[in-house]
Amino acid sequence: MTDEMENRHNPGVEFEPQDLAARNVVQFLIGVAVMVALASVAVWGIYKYMDAYQRGHQPAQNPLLEKTATDTRVVNPGDIEKFPQPRLERNERLEINDFRLQEEKQLNSYGWVDEKAGVAHIPIESAMQLIVDRGLPVAPKAGTVPPSPVNDARRAAAGSDTAGQAHPTGKKQHE
Repeated sequence: MTDEMENRHNPGVEFEPQDLAARNVVQFLIGVAVMVALASVAVWGIYKYMDAYQRGHQPAQNPLLEKTATDTRVVNPGDIEKFPQPRLERNERLEINDFRLQEEKQLNSYGWVDEKAGVAHIPIESAMQLIVDRGLPVAPKAGTVPPSPVNDARRAAAGSDTAGQAHPTGKKQHE
């Protein structure tokens, strides 16, 4: 039965060469290429015009500045370091690797943060071990007065109040 189906010829179903000729496809592709070329030339011309317009309308440089370049849009590589942080990245992979290396170095070494104030940084492993050994500061319980120099002075003053008490010689003071 499969042999019969394969050998049958249906005269109504055939390829029609008039519908799609190779010449039409080639003409279409040539038309697309011409349109892309025209669009590219138009965009290039617009950019050239805009660049010339922008160069012609640059603000005048301050006469006190050194005349290094007439185009203020050009930045020399040495001038980039003068800009404040954060700067635009020139090479993202190298800069992020340098940044991560610097962070790792600081996280795993000893050093001063502010030597005058006596503030230093220690490796993170040591800091975690100190927290395990010493614990974290705990907030005072509700209703208790937190320690302060004022409260310490009040307690000391109350403890040292000798008014109305017997003097060591046997006489009452303030009578």
